[in-house]
Amino acid sequence: MRIFRHCDEVTSAYKGAVVAIGNFDGVHRGHQALIGHARSLAEDRGAKLGVLAFEPHPQEFFRPSPESFRLTPFRVKARLLGQQGVDAMFALAFDAQMAARSADEFVTQVLVRGLGVACVVVGSDFQFGKGRKGNVAVLAELGKSHDFDVEIFEPILDGAEKISSSHIREALKAGKPDVAARLLGHTWSVEGRVDHGDKRGRTLGIPTANMRVHDTIYPAYGIYAVRATVYENDAATARHDGVASFGIRPMWQTKDPQLETWLFDFDGDLYGKHLGVEFIHYIRPEAKFDSPEALTAQIANDAEDAKKALARA
Repeated sequence: MRIFRHCDEVTSAYKGAVVAIGNFDGVHRGHQALIGHARSLAEDRGAKLGVLAFEPHPQEFFRPSPESFRLTPFRVKARLLGQQGVDAMFALAFDAQMAARSADEFVTQVLVRGLGVACVVVGSDFQFGKGRKGNVAVLAELGKSHDFDVEIFEPILDGAEKISSSHIREALKAGKPDVAARLLGHTWSVEGRVDHGDKRGRTLGIPTANMRVHDTIYPAYGIYAVRATVYENDAATARHDGVASFGIRPMWQTKDPQLETWLFDFDGDLYGKHLGVEFIHYIRPEAKFDSPEALTAQIANDAEDAKKALARA
């Protein structure tokens, strides 16, 4: 998949594409269905399939916060979109200049002159332009004026509810990664470089891979059954089951939340490696123990619970 950061970078080979527009945070089942519809249209036309997703997420621009709300940082989102058969990701900057564009300016400057779209596919609740004054009706009219097609895609439901990134965030905050996975259509994961921690796990005979969690939402603090993938040059090289702790570690009162993962049946050096940790099952909340021995005994129990949960999964 080719990634374009600016409109003036888009080559003629990628103009005339069918372009799905949205934030695509999580690339959940609803996103996948919308992209799938766009992919069918592209195949029928013999055109490229593109996705327009702003970076940063517009909400980060308008309401910055120390804790990220994202389900998928850029690197993860790009990988998931590539797996959906997307030919080009237009990751355009959402900044003050973009926010100030009217609906008409967005269409003429970005979609027509910049991307040269042949067709755009959007959800029925799509809004765009300064003050979000543009909607699907406005987009359809502008499409007629500028000679590109507009396809409106209705939301995908889970029971009676629309599948949304907000519902997935709520599930993760509530310690329900299984619910999040059902809505996503894939397990939710955290990715990052393995850091040198304080090595307390090694003194307990339980070596852990330590990662700072940033640019993604914080799930419920606690202990999880996980599966971890080791990446090198963006390619998966190994996969392991394990148990992980996410939170502030009550026995030591860590200031910032941290993810510590114990990989079963692994003996090696992960420092500096890129690790993806999939949250499969929530085992218990964080707790403070009277002694290191009590903590070690609990971790052994957690590991057994994690193995059972992973076997079921």
